Amino acid sequence: MQVTAAVAREHDAPFTIEQLELDALRPNEVRVRMVATGICHTDVLVRDGVYPTPLPAVLGHEGAGVVEAVGDSVVSVVPGDHVVLAAAYCGHCKRCRNGQMAYCENLMAADFGGRRLDGTTSLSKNDEAISSHFFGQSSFATYANVVEESVVRVDKDVPLEHLGPLGCGINTGAGTVLNELRPEIGSSLVVFGTGAVGCAAVMAARIADCATVIAIDIHDSRLELARELGATHVINSKTEDVAGRLREITADEGVDYVVDTTGLPSLLRQAADALGVRGTLALVGAAKPGTEVSFEIGASLVKGWTFKTVVQGSSVPQVFIPRLIQLWKDGRFPFEKLVSDYALDDINQGFEDSRSGKTIKPVIVF
Repeated sequence: MQVTAAVAREHDAPFTIEQLELDALRPNEVRVRMVATGICHTDVLVRDGVYPTPLPAVLGHEGAGVVEAVGDSVVSVVPGDHVVLAAAYCGHCKRCRNGQMAYCENLMAADFGGRRLDGTTSLSKNDEAISSHFFGQSSFATYANVVEESVVRVDKDVPLEHLGPLGCGINTGAGTVLNELRPEIGSSLVVFGTGAVGCAAVMAARIADCATVIAIDIHDSRLELARELGATHVINSKTEDVAGRLREITADEGVDYVVDTTGLPSLLRQAADALGVRGTLALVGAAKPGTEVSFEIGASLVKGWTFKTVVQGSSVPQVFIPRLIQLWKDGRFPFEKLVSDYALDDINQGFEDSRSGKTIKPVIVF
């Protein structure tokens, strides 16, 4: 069948809107008619050649839509089901068998390989292969053949237009706090970077009853929203002394938890220095391969602090995403406040608005 898709053909170049051919379903695949899909920083990293998915490719990995057909071996959904699409995982490695799908040993092949396991791609144009199955889905298209592992069934009474970001960015921020850090009631937590991931972490910190929630960014508009979402303090790192403000807010005790969404070495060092005794720093921000950060040993040693990296919020998507939706229904997780809608033809503007800080979470609505 023919689909309309945004295609990344060259690194550091705009997407082009093209008509492509979508091939037949494989037994383990679900055909999804896309209703909407979020734009994520990981799409930028692939488009610009930082991550290795071969181009040309259809990217997109925060899809939401309606099931149109299922392969012979699919058991989790049926045609007509509403679904959110999350990251793919192999399902059979040691980590997957242990319920740690975010750390699948075959993650790079499943999410970034651009091909099925048999080497085929579901998308083509005039016999030219187009990389597909990005994060198991490639949702920058009107239809996609999605691996069953990426599919999360959701209730039909929830609007699909804004659910897509739950599949990656919002899942990552909230999951890092609720699944991985699990802060104690009354503890303190700092978020570096208040994009979609950071704002989700702020909301999750309030759900976890952290007493002090500090948001740090360079955009005042984002900091204002972070305060609305639950931050008790905000710091503009462009105009304020971050270290000094953190000492002031914590009365020199340091913070219990830090979530860094930026991946910037200078901020990571600041984050580590801001920790109190037995504090924990969680890195979720991506950086170019080879990026390094240094930490001072002496003061670090006596703090007994922890540094950890977190992927996809350490979540099992089929379990955690419905929980986030229930929190949204309860009025405790208003993630819709992060979203701005764009048409597929305006996808490049969505990427630019995300880069500039104008939009926190652009969502393509088909």
